[in-house]
Amino acid sequence: MTILDQILPILFLLLAGMCLRLFDVLSAPIMEGLTRLVVTLVLPSVLFIVFLDMEMKAAYLGVFVVVAAICGGFYVLGRLLGRKFAPDHPYFPFLFTGFEYGMLGVSLFGGAYGLQAVGYIAVVDLAHELFIWFLFAPLLMIRRDGRSNPSTILKMFATSPVVIGLVAGLLCNFLGLGEIIKSAPVLSSLYGTMKLLSGMAIPLILLVVGYGIRIRREGLGDVLRLVTLRYGLLVPLALLLNIFVLDRMFGLTRPFQMAFFTLMILPPPFIIPLFMQKASDEERAFVVNALAVSTVVSLVVFAIYLSLYPTI
Repeated sequence: MTILDQILPILFLLLAGMCLRLFDVLSAPIMEGLTRLVVTLVLPSVLFIVFLDMEMKAAYLGVFVVVAAICGGFYVLGRLLGRKFAPDHPYFPFLFTGFEYGMLGVSLFGGAYGLQAVGYIAVVDLAHELFIWFLFAPLLMIRRDGRSNPSTILKMFATSPVVIGLVAGLLCNFLGLGEIIKSAPVLSSLYGTMKLLSGMAIPLILLVVGYGIRIRREGLGDVLRLVTLRYGLLVPLALLLNIFVLDRMFGLTRPFQMAFFTLMILPPPFIIPLFMQKASDEERAFVVNALAVSTVVSLVVFAIYLSLYPTI
């Protein structure tokens, strides 16, 4: 299989998503419905299956700490850099940290290396998920409302289908229920249903992401400054950590290093606009534009990396 055989299907699906918008084939409300389908059924199925079969090891704690430190550290760094380079953009720190694992990480890594490889990036993402729910989201609420509501955050976490799928997979794995789920009547059918839903993940997510890519010229200078700073720091940091920490210190194999690098180059979380009801139109435009440009940069960097590491 050549590099083009791996990257072109991903690009074609993204382009198809763009065409769905450009030619008005599907309306925005329909795409919002497809996004809810992904978040409610498809991604939870993928994560349940991945963690049900994942062999958990103590060495994974190391990458958990590293990812958590990067998420927190880059938020603090974003606040410092934002004061100097983007004082008019209060959401700059939120665009400087966090990674869109669900809507892009799974589809990119799974699309390039196979859905069976998603387990590697799922393990790498664990600390990031906790960061998003228990630090990133509360900080977004404080930015919006002036205060955070812990009960609201806990309710969002406990009722999130993605979190439920992940936790259920981990729990069933820990209890050794994998073979029972795959062979027992009814349960095996439910497992088969989730495998069918998992097969929809990559094409459906890429279509949705492609539909949402829309770069505007207004305010593009500030966006490019943000993206340059973010990726100028994250890309070399990810490469160095792979060599000196994940490999030499933790002894994690290349698939985990590839998953770690992929996570680090993903765009900021797509949930940020959901917490911007009170923001100005200019700031919302800045955030949406930054997410779109970051997505394009992520795809370019991932394509280059894939050319260097075409197989898992």
